[in-house]
Amino acid sequence: MSAYLVANYRVTNPEGYAPYPEAASGTLAAAGVEVVAIDMDTEALEGDTYPVTVILKFPSKDAIKAWYNSPEYQAVIGLRTANTEGKVAIINGMD
Repeated sequence: MSAYLVANYRVTNPEGYAPYPEAASGTLAAAGVEVVAIDMDTEALEGDTYPVTVILKFPSKDAIKAWYNSPEYQAVIGLRTANTEGKVAIINGMD
C-alpha cells in the first residue's frame, strides 16, 4: 500500500534552511519517491497551519522510514530541523 509523508512547517532561519531543499531532493530518487506537492504559501481553511507544506508519495510506510533513516537523508535533515518548526506525518494511501 502506498503511503505519504506530509511535512508542514515554518522556516525560522532562512539562511540556515536555504541549502535544505536541494540537499533533501538529492536523497529522494533512490527511494522511488513521487513529489506530489510543495507549497511555500499554504492556506488554512480550518485551524492553524504553517506556510510550507510538502507531500511525498512512497511505495509504503516502510519505504518512508527507510528513506528517513537512511545515511543520505540523516546527513541533511539537520538543515531542516535546526531551521524550522512544524510537523511531519506518515499517512496510508488509498490503493
